[in-house]
Amino acid sequence: MARQVRRAFKYRFYPTSEQAAELSRTFGCVRLVYNMALEERTRAWSGERRRISYAQSSALLTQWKKTEEFAFLSEVSCVPLQQALRHLQTAFGNFFAKRARYPQFKSRKRSRASAEYTRSAFTWRDGHLTLAKMTAPLDIRWSRPLPEGAEPSTVTVSRDSAGRWFVLILCQDAVTAASAAYAAVGVDAGITSLAVLSTGEKIANPRHERRDRARLAKAQRELARKAPGSVNRDKARREVARVHARIADRRRDLLHKLSTRLVRENQTVVIEDLTVGNLLKNLSLARAISDAAWRELRSMLEYKCAWYGRELVVVDRWFPSSKLCGICGTVRAKLPLDVREWTCECGAVHDRDVNAARNILAAGLAVTACGDAVRPQRDTSRTGHSSAKQETQRATAGTPRL
Repeated sequence: MARQVRRAFKYRFYPTSEQAAELSRTFGCVRLVYNMALEERTRAWSGERRRISYAQSSALLTQWKKTEEFAFLSEVSCVPLQQALRHLQTAFGNFFAKRARYPQFKSRKRSRASAEYTRSAFTWRDGHLTLAKMTAPLDIRWSRPLPEGAEPSTVTVSRDSAGRWFVLILCQDAVTAASAAYAAVGVDAGITSLAVLSTGEKIANPRHERRDRARLAKAQRELARKAPGSVNRDKARREVARVHARIADRRRDLLHKLSTRLVRENQTVVIEDLTVGNLLKNLSLARAISDAAWRELRSMLEYKCAWYGRELVVVDRWFPSSKLCGICGTVRAKLPLDVREWTCECGAVHDRDVNAARNILAAGLAVTACGDAVRPQRDTSRTGHSSAKQETQRATAGTPRL
């Protein structure tokens, strides 16, 4: 059964010199409007305890365009500027809902250069996309076709630090639920292996950053030698950005293939609720953890399971998946990271990662069957453990190995 979902399709394009200049001006104006609106809202609250709404910010934008200092804002399309104000409103909404930090100013060097166009600011005709203030369509490399009969609702143009231009086309797409699958799999994310499945399979970690570390170090040394503000320094900076882009592209490609395979082959996927931010405080492993991109893998599994009618179960982060014996339910007091294989008191010999993946699967299935919360529960019983942990340990103790 097919259902309509909103999907974004990303393509690379090559602008002409005129288009590149127009888009660069638009990027600068978008960043300026965002920062000015943020500054005004911050000043109004800190000085007058007064909140500024989106409508008031839009009125301020109209006033800025009428001044001599900011008259150049009228030279670019007004839609990306209005969208910048909407994004700022969303950022404040997330801040007040305690889902994010206070909005930050956009930096010309560190922020991603982008502009968002709604339906009134672009023309889509016969597979050609023409943005406002432009006379010719964009030269897009159609690496994959858009859905048949698709009509873009939003177009986002961006330029990364390596100088590559991308267009993100948002449109409605009919997604068909994946074929019936009754299998379930537990996934233990790691560094030695990118992921270990409850079936015993270990997905190798390519360690893309380490493979290109020498090339990256050479590019960074070249950058350090260039004079600040020179043309050669800008060229060297782009070379460093290209190395980083190559690493990120290969990592993302692998994660897409892995997540798609897990969703297609299994009805239920169980993962751990890892706090990557806290794990990155371990300076010895921070680089390897960042390269593994566990959070990105989880994000892909979340939206792909939602698309294809699969179930994603997230197990409590405090569940002792590695230290729990899946045969007798005994939990070891300590299990250092360098111990990759251990023997339980009952005589069972466990591979650390495979045992963790199987315990994660058993925990997810037990929590789902018992109807208990997957997240940690603060109310504890006489044992001092949350009910989710107790149900999990009761369900995993003595269960046959999957």
